[in-house]
Amino acid sequence: MEENKDRPIIFFEHTDIRNNGTLVISDLNMSIHSGEFVYIIGKVGSGKTSIIRTIVGELPVTNGTAIVGEFNLRKLKDRQIPYLRRQLGVVFQDFQLLMDRSVYENLRFVLRATGWKDSVSIDRRIRSVLSAVGMEHKAGNMPHQLSGGEQQRTAIARALLNSPGIILADEPTGNLDGETAREIMDLLVRINRENGPVVIMVTHNHSLFEQYPARTFLCENLTCTEVPEESSMELDLSEFI
Repeated sequence: MEENKDRPIIFFEHTDIRNNGTLVISDLNMSIHSGEFVYIIGKVGSGKTSIIRTIVGELPVTNGTAIVGEFNLRKLKDRQIPYLRRQLGVVFQDFQLLMDRSVYENLRFVLRATGWKDSVSIDRRIRSVLSAVGMEHKAGNMPHQLSGGEQQRTAIARALLNSPGIILADEPTGNLDGETAREIMDLLVRINRENGPVVIMVTHNHSLFEQYPARTFLCENLTCTEVPEESSMELDLSEFI
């Protein structure tokens, strides 16, 4: 049991990341344990989102070692992908809510789609995650009736529904103003600290990862390497994003 506890929840070793056959990250080495908050930064086209797409099983892995939870991505079969994704919560820049149904029904749709059947359990879980993100009073609202920050809070609630061990946040503050972005960051940091899922956040926002310091991986020139903590305090990373 102790060995499993100490094992990384995400582990890449000498892994190449390819998008439609084109190499975007060479020789990726990344080890992330439960409870960590990690940034992936870099310019547009540097391979950040391709790493996220690899973690969710969208891009195949053909070399090196790639482990997410209990899944070996090099041996991942198509029938296993839905089970991998149930262990992940994904938050997008553009929210990706279903615009024809309420906040509550957006979340109910996801639970139904992932195998939940009991109506009482579904209702209890929806109320719980909405409360966790401060959106319980908006359950009946349609997405177009929400502010950008409220839509993103709903998206985070959706990501929490199946109690994932990993939350992948791909530019979650990209469409938000500065104050709202900080509110969303406060929420993600609190979820990470209180509930313990790994949070991996892709961002261009230099001020956010300065204000909320955490492990940082920098993607540039076909590489993605960790920025040593002592260097990140001195190095101006704004030129890289």
